[in-house]
Amino acid sequence: MITSQKLAILADAAKYDASCSSSGTSKRHSLGGKGIGSTEGSGICHSYAPDGRCISLLKILFTNFCLYDCLYCVNRVSSNVPRARFTVDEVVQLTLDFYRRNCIEGLFLSSGIIQSPDYTMELVVEVARVLRVEHDFRGYIHLKTIPDASADLLARAGRYADRLSINVELPTVQSLHALAPQKDSAAIRRSMAQLRLGIDEAKGATRDAQKTSIISLPRSLKTRLAPAPRFAPGGQSTQMIVGADSTDDRTILQTTATLYSAYQLRRVYYSAFSPIPDASARLPLRQPPLIREHRLYQADWLIRFYGFAHHEIVPDAAGPGGTPGHGMLALDMDPKLAWALAHRGQFPVNVNCAPREMLLRVPGLGVKAVTRILQARRVRQLRADDLQRLHVPLKKVLPFVLLADHQPGATLDALNLAARLTPTPVQAGLFDEPENTALPLLASAPVAAQQAW
Repeated sequence: MITSQKLAILADAAKYDASCSSSGTSKRHSLGGKGIGSTEGSGICHSYAPDGRCISLLKILFTNFCLYDCLYCVNRVSSNVPRARFTVDEVVQLTLDFYRRNCIEGLFLSSGIIQSPDYTMELVVEVARVLRVEHDFRGYIHLKTIPDASADLLARAGRYADRLSINVELPTVQSLHALAPQKDSAAIRRSMAQLRLGIDEAKGATRDAQKTSIISLPRSLKTRLAPAPRFAPGGQSTQMIVGADSTDDRTILQTTATLYSAYQLRRVYYSAFSPIPDASARLPLRQPPLIREHRLYQADWLIRFYGFAHHEIVPDAAGPGGTPGHGMLALDMDPKLAWALAHRGQFPVNVNCAPREMLLRVPGLGVKAVTRILQARRVRQLRADDLQRLHVPLKKVLPFVLLADHQPGATLDALNLAARLTPTPVQAGLFDEPENTALPLLASAPVAAQQAW
């Protein structure tokens, strides 16, 4: 099999990994002379840097051969799919060739398990080592690590990769045992703990080096100071599948909060279950709505940047404004608006004196807008025109705030207010404007979402 054929198979096999996803977009192409470009090409995906830059990555599996028989995975050992396997040199040359042609800025590499976890991990790490050491490759590298691999291999992976990730696969231990019995949840958590330890040690060494450089030392001594060790400066992330089992959103967010606090993850990615050929009878026949995945990303953002606790976001029982009970997020409105409608007693909020924590809970006010409001109100009493100049969606914000020239008074009850503020349901596009669709957060556009929501 030639390299291009392997690329077609192994790039397609990697599309189920959500760590560089663009879920929600439609398939488009320029066949027939209509338009320019395509969303259907193999191998190139996009991720986003913390400063908002879009990074193009070569996203492939090293191999889709696998010893495991995870029921939800299209590459499981019992699956009847075309198989392929790269060599280390093939992955290195593909990465360098794409990079020289200005098609990519980095590599995202995962793999099925062949022979043993250590054997597979060693091949993945060797790709990163050859790129970094032998070719002085300075682009972005994201490696999917194998949970059962040795601590030494995980340490080597952190030395060469910008980001590492280990998939927890499913939200609960019970679901993992039922659908992927060959995977060990304890081993996954141990590996995540080892990665956190390595990242924390590298950060501590960096801080110590910075403090030492401030001290008045002879220049000759400063130049001989050893640089801080490098270990996955982009941190670690994970992914869980949504909808392959009966786990509700409340439990998913509880697992998410635990992962963030215990392992200091940069991101938890959610991947809506997609039915696969020859699927087990224990799996759903239909995939969950993509909007559920999207709402989970929004709720994740509330936990990370808006000061919400996970148990606040999903109510136990049905609430006003269409909020469903039974541990599920509302699909017809974003979770921040659903929370506000369920807690009308905490509104309206006085924009000119409310603390930052409460302003962040106002629907339509994002982190960036709240920061600007806090700065502006030091100088003057804010009015509705001031919010409009900040590009705040007034229709969504005004029912929940007090301003120098605005009092909501006896506003509509929660149910009618929900109908007024919630647009007609639509499928989220990748770059839909949040104020037009009420779908402000996308998995692969974190910075834009944080500023707009």
